[in-house]
Amino acid sequence: MKKSIVFALIALLACPVAMAQVKWNTIEQSAKVSTANNQKLFFVDFYTSWCGWCKKMDKDTFSDKVVAKIMNKYFIPTKFDAEGDASFSWNGVEYKGGSVAANGRRATHPFAQAILGAKMGFPSFAIFGPDRKLMTVIPGYSNAADFTVILWYFASGDYEKYPFEKYQAIFDMQIRPTMEKALGL
Repeated sequence: MKKSIVFALIALLACPVAMAQVKWNTIEQSAKVSTANNQKLFFVDFYTSWCGWCKKMDKDTFSDKVVAKIMNKYFIPTKFDAEGDASFSWNGVEYKGGSVAANGRRATHPFAQAILGAKMGFPSFAIFGPDRKLMTVIPGYSNAADFTVILWYFASGDYEKYPFEKYQAIFDMQIRPTMEKALGL
C-alpha cells in the first residue's frame, strides 16, 4: 500500500516536469508546414552534437515551464543539427547537408551558413515569421528568465512596439502580468 502511494506521488510530481517540455519538430517536419493558414512563428534551434552550451540550453532553459509554454503555444519549435545531413526546402530554397570538410569533420550545413552567416556559433536561434521569412537571429546561451523575455517579445508582437532594451526594462512590471494571464499561469 505504501509503495503504491509513493509511486503515485512520484508520478504526480513528474507530471509537471513532463509537461514542461518543448515539443520539437525536425527541420523536415517544419519545412512541410503550410504557410497558408499558419499563424505561428518558426523557431529554429541551431545546435551541434559537440556543443556543451547547446546541451545546457536544453537542460536548463528549454525545460523551463514558462519557456516551454511559450514555445509550444506561439512557435513551431524546430531542432536543427547544423552539421547534419537533412535535405529540405525552406522558403523556396533547396538545402542539402551531409558533406565533409577538408579536415575530415562534418561541414556546416548550408542552411546554417545561409541563416547564421558570419556569426556562426552554437547555440544560435532563428525566429522566422509565419511566412518563413527571417526576423532575427539570437546567438548564444540564455538562462530561462532572460529567454522568456526574448520569446515573449516576439510571440506577443511587442517587437513592433518597443526597442528591445526598453522592453527588457519594463518587462517585469508591465509585461509579465499580461504574459502570465495569456499563458494561464
